[in-house]
Amino acid sequence: MKKAFITAILLSGIYTATAQTYTRRDSLQGGLRPERTNFDVQRYDLNITIDPDKKFISGYNDITFKVVENTSKIQLDLFENMKIDSIVVKGNKTTYKRDNDAVFISFGKPLKKGYEEKLRFYYSGNPTVAKNAPWDGGFVFKKDAAGKPWIGVAVQGTGSSLWYPVKDHQTDEPDKGATIKVAVPNGLMNVSNGRFMGSQDLKNGYTRWDWEVKNPINNYDITVNVADYVHIHDKLNTLDLDYYVLRDNEQKARKQFEQVKPMLECFQSKFGKYPFEEDGYKLVETPYLGMEHQSAVAYGNKYTRGYMGYDMTGTGVGMLFDYIIIHETGHEWFGNSITSKDIADMWIHEGFTTYSETVYVECLYGYDKAMQYIGGQQKNSENKKPVIGVFGVNKEGSGDMYYKGAAMLNTLRHVVNDDKKWWEIIYNYSETHKKGIIDTETVVNYFNKQTGMNLTPVFDQYLRYKNIPKLEIKLDKKSLQFRWVTDVQHFAMPVGITINGIPARLNATNEWQTVKVEATDINAIELEKNKYYVKLEKI
Repeated sequence: MKKAFITAILLSGIYTATAQTYTRRDSLQGGLRPERTNFDVQRYDLNITIDPDKKFISGYNDITFKVVENTSKIQLDLFENMKIDSIVVKGNKTTYKRDNDAVFISFGKPLKKGYEEKLRFYYSGNPTVAKNAPWDGGFVFKKDAAGKPWIGVAVQGTGSSLWYPVKDHQTDEPDKGATIKVAVPNGLMNVSNGRFMGSQDLKNGYTRWDWEVKNPINNYDITVNVADYVHIHDKLNTLDLDYYVLRDNEQKARKQFEQVKPMLECFQSKFGKYPFEEDGYKLVETPYLGMEHQSAVAYGNKYTRGYMGYDMTGTGVGMLFDYIIIHETGHEWFGNSITSKDIADMWIHEGFTTYSETVYVECLYGYDKAMQYIGGQQKNSENKKPVIGVFGVNKEGSGDMYYKGAAMLNTLRHVVNDDKKWWEIIYNYSETHKKGIIDTETVVNYFNKQTGMNLTPVFDQYLRYKNIPKLEIKLDKKSLQFRWVTDVQHFAMPVGITINGIPARLNATNEWQTVKVEATDINAIELEKNKYYVKLEKI
């Protein structure tokens, strides 16, 4: 169902799909109505104070925007539990109306297309505290070993309006960047995105730490990290590498973060230059597992290899590296640079980023280890729900966006069957859509054009249906019959098999086909191991 149609229904109240009820709150957060599309954010300038003891935020966000269509009203967003103190335009308080978490702001006179406006949004309150960050959105308030406050925030999916006023939709990033100024008690440091611009003792027991982002940035990537941090500086050619870690962990961090340089060299060779050199690259130790906060990647893997010391692939290959460093940095290209318009298309972030882990393994340990790794990942896909979610209601698809998305890309690599061409396609994909906001159709069109193949049915089967393609084969004497069984009609995809260990390739479709083979036992026929994420059924 098309997004515009769903959004129109949702605006009237409640919409139910696939046994899931979506409310007006969902549509206000996830939908695109005129009050959102009539303006384009240029900058956010955030200036707040965080009281760790009271778990309280107060301050303001200066929001500069350009008018796209004549209007007298716009929609911003701030969770209902946060108080709006006032909204000021040109020194005068303006009127507004709340509707769930949406804040509709009225201006005294119509704003004309092309006009640039700025407002100051004062607010305060106790933001939502996450119970299990980063999987549920909110702040994390903990203490370090010395009893000092250690604070972080992760809000992807839940919404950045959980803690600051913002146009809370992925279609609009601040074109001219942002500043994040955060005052915290003396003796603590705040680390946010971008470049450190200095600190100021406010003479009231608080010090303000100022950061500036030059690039456009996802709303959910804007972050704060408060702790008694130690700063470690390094460089990779012209790229600044900065690490902020708890004081007791400095030596462990210096050793663990040695993985960063070879990882970045790998990713830059495969995906193009690091997208945010103007803002530098940072790892920041956090009291939760991790998050891809642009230019300030959250790290909480406790200096272990694998995923908190565990290999999720069950192959042993996952213990060769620190999962959080690799995965979350992969998001700098896929998610932070290339962003999906709607979180229903979040596979564009997670599928490509999960695939970047396999790319890293191949760079450092070779093709065979990479195929072993992604083969182990495939087993984690559930195939119970489609990867793509429901549009216009802030609804992600299934968790299969990670492993199934990566396995689909690995399958496409072997469908293309030309590694030189494949890596050119991936590199150019990253460069073509660099710092862009796209959707699934854009991705599919790109791969169709670059491969010269009609891959639309392939993408549709993996992303829009729960089932993976099933290859049915049957053997009659030395005649092999084969076909694809799929939800998508007119499905065609070449696939590699082995016959008595010898590679062969089938140009399979939904129609039965027959070829002569040197085999009399159907069990002598297998898929090429780990190269294709499909089901083989021997009849």
